[in-house]
Amino acid sequence: MPIFRPRRKNASRARIGVTPKAITRRCLDSALACAASAYPNEFGGILRADSPGTISELLLLPGTTAGHRHANFQLYMMPVDLGTAGTVHSHPSGALHPSEADVRLFRHWGRRHFILGYPFGPGQWRAYDGNGEEVSMDVVGVGGGSSTLSTFERRRGHRELGDRARPIPDEASPGDSE
Repeated sequence: MPIFRPRRKNASRARIGVTPKAITRRCLDSALACAASAYPNEFGGILRADSPGTISELLLLPGTTAGHRHANFQLYMMPVDLGTAGTVHSHPSGALHPSEADVRLFRHWGRRHFILGYPFGPGQWRAYDGNGEEVSMDVVGVGGGSSTLSTFERRRGHRELGDRARPIPDEASPGDSE
């Protein structure tokens, strides 16, 4: 007698064991905007990967509380979904390295974690794995093209203009002016 195995309705959904290697520009920009909006308090959210290997959604959990030095997730409010990829939160101080509490969270929830730092510009973020080690991530644009931004390239590829970090010219959007 054959065993019934239901087929996945959406084959592009993330699979168990797939570690995200990219984030969409839209998702990253949304997280940076939320962090800027929450300033001077911290901001926190959950990341979801729709297609294997690409983080594309930012989830805001009900009941999340934030202050000047903390963002407390109500993890029991997370959707029951295998596409959960990790967390994102801001550091209003501008520090882009994880605290001990951050590393404890990273070890238990998801595979990729982002820390956003003040002033929340294009180069003011870092990605970490579950052990708190910095990793590079691709930023996938709206048109389907991707640009790999390793830690080294992010640090050297953005120049400071005033208090905002601007991308190098080949990454600039049509609305940017110098």
